[in-house]
Amino acid sequence: MEHVWIAAGAGVAVLVVAVAVVRWRRSAGRRESKRAHDAAQEREPPVEIGETYEFGVAEFTDHHSGERVAVGKVEGFVLFTEDVPDSVGEGDAVRARVLSFNRGRTSADATFVERA
Repeated sequence: MEHVWIAAGAGVAVLVVAVAVVRWRRSAGRRESKRAHDAAQEREPPVEIGETYEFGVAEFTDHHSGERVAVGKVEGFVLFTEDVPDSVGEGDAVRARVLSFNRGRTSADATFVERA
């Protein structure tokens, strides 16, 4: 009977360690995201309003306006690009003109110009 209690205790210990590892990994991811966000707020944007830039479409998302927008990066800086034709997909290269910066100047809104 003593072996059963030892095995049960070992199982509980393994479970506790596994939960602790998962929580630690999640918090490490949050810390890294926070560091990247803080760094983005401190640097000047690598794009200028009115200029056109080429980038790959990383994903599509719904804009706060309800419109489908392409998300891409220029030197790590996020551009949300509207008016992208349905024929453009993730991974396609596009050119877009920067319209405005978002609050904090950590990202910008742009409009589709053409496929690159």
